[in-house]
Amino acid sequence: MSILENIHGHEDLLRLSDEERLLLCQQIRAFLIDRVSKTGGHLASNLGTVELTVALETVYNTNEDRLVFDVGHQSYVHKMLTGRQADFERLRQFGGMAGFPKPCESDTDAFVAGHASSSVSIALGMARARTLSGKDYDVVAVIGDGAATGGMAYEGLNDAAESHEPMVIILNDNEMSIDRNVGGMAHHLSRLRTKESYLGMKQRYRSFMSKTKAGAVIYRTTRSVKDWFKRMVLPITLFENMGLTYLGPVDGNDLPNLIGLLRLAKEMKKPVLVHVLTKKGKGYTFAEENPSKFHGIGKFDPATGETFSKGGATFSDSFGKTMLALAQKDDRICAITAAMPGGTGLLEFKKTYPKRTFDVGIAEEHAVSMAGGLAKQGMVPVVALYSTFLQRSYDMIMQDIAMLHLHVVLAVDRAGLVGEDGETHHGIYDVGFMRHAPGMTILCPVSTLEQQKMLEWAIEEHDGPVAVRYPRGGDRGYTGCDFEFGPQIASQGAVACHRRGSDVTLITYGTLLDNTLKAAQLLSERGIDATVLRLLTVAPLNVDAVLENMSETAHVVILEETAGGCGIREALAWELHQRRHEVRVDGIDLGHQFVTHGDMNSLYKHYGLDAESIADFVQEVRQS
Repeated sequence: MSILENIHGHEDLLRLSDEERLLLCQQIRAFLIDRVSKTGGHLASNLGTVELTVALETVYNTNEDRLVFDVGHQSYVHKMLTGRQADFERLRQFGGMAGFPKPCESDTDAFVAGHASSSVSIALGMARARTLSGKDYDVVAVIGDGAATGGMAYEGLNDAAESHEPMVIILNDNEMSIDRNVGGMAHHLSRLRTKESYLGMKQRYRSFMSKTKAGAVIYRTTRSVKDWFKRMVLPITLFENMGLTYLGPVDGNDLPNLIGLLRLAKEMKKPVLVHVLTKKGKGYTFAEENPSKFHGIGKFDPATGETFSKGGATFSDSFGKTMLALAQKDDRICAITAAMPGGTGLLEFKKTYPKRTFDVGIAEEHAVSMAGGLAKQGMVPVVALYSTFLQRSYDMIMQDIAMLHLHVVLAVDRAGLVGEDGETHHGIYDVGFMRHAPGMTILCPVSTLEQQKMLEWAIEEHDGPVAVRYPRGGDRGYTGCDFEFGPQIASQGAVACHRRGSDVTLITYGTLLDNTLKAAQLLSERGIDATVLRLLTVAPLNVDAVLENMSETAHVVILEETAGGCGIREALAWELHQRRHEVRVDGIDLGHQFVTHGDMNSLYKHYGLDAESIADFVQEVRQS
């Protein structure tokens, strides 16, 4: 009988012996590899935190105690141990279990977690709520060394130390976020890893001396000498200087020792940081050898580690190749990324131009402000960020780029729906907040070829802030390039006409063109003739070109892969009405609620942006 099958929560774990818990860890790893190979998901990070999560769920009752994950992609084991093993059959699938913590799934999920560096702040808020309400529960934050490169983590740590609130902060140190960690904090943690032997000696000494009254007296009197010795032979940690009690580093895969140390930290009743060393991908050779590949992976063959995806060039790949070509011609061009050179397609650029590549860690605000400084002094910085993470740098876009009209290029990857990662990762807000910035030009390529041409123009010819936003994956139905880029784009915007009809005008941008053209064909079969216009820029809007190309019937339907109110429908409708009062404007977007997870086809259908739903909507509003 599998031990794992009988684990549904904290009480079940307490009944296990040390040997049974070790066997449980083996079964968890086998379960993870089997299930994730069938659905895709975050594997390497979860394999590395098996013992840590078993220890946490043993020491704490997460039905009552609050366990706050940072990012949360390493929460699979937590979900497995809190009654959701059967749900892994539909992990990250539409209508199935999310790949990140979600309180609506289980009371044991303390908080939503999809972006980095916020766990300590959230946990401190929970600890203060406990004190103010007079309740009795423990609070734990789990933050990775990758997330610890983000400035918000230190704001939380600083306040936690000052608060004196009882809480435990687990620093999960595997030397990686998605790619290898960089920066001063990474080097600091590297030095601290030499302290593991010291901590073991300290625990053995305290245990031995506490066995007798005389020993306890000796321990107290030698404590000041011990502290002096520690500071002589070891680097003083940043955390201790903040006022946190620091324990570690310790082997994060030594389960019995972890359980003992967590119980000790829990009993201290003050802010404690436990530094845990784990190995990303542990227990699965392919993931150990290539943790970046197995950080987030599609369906794969467990026997070989090979994925079943079709492959092919992606927009990220195209971006990386274009950057290489342009950098060969202009030594002012430099690339900035936030802990994701691999995900954004910059690995080859980094290898070829290491001095012109700046990986700043998980620090998007710093990335954008630094780009402003580079641009002000004559460089041409290109900042490659996922749309969902670009949200963090809104103020920097406004204050440090747009206000001085600096030539900074934002390469906005994963724009629009991203599929299985869900609410925290869909790139459906950037159009709305970037359009706020005065002087910002926003380009929306439909293909990798057009993306290349847009990047060339944005980097080589444009003067001022400019964003090129493109989706996850590669080319879809349309692979052409419809415009000769020139100065008029910056001042007027550009519009491409893909189909002419007399009954209705469908307006869209980016790769949603594919579904829109299919919808136009369905409408034609139903006797409705549609014009299809595509905006190559959503800032500025070329309203005159729209009016010039729209159908004879003054009925416009705007289709956007953005959250409600975060697109261009309201602005375009206003401008059209100013010029032609009889114009009727309808539209479909993703609505005002957060968008769930699932495969792209299911999401398009659910939110009414697949071809058939678009055609049905247009037919319905024409009859109303």
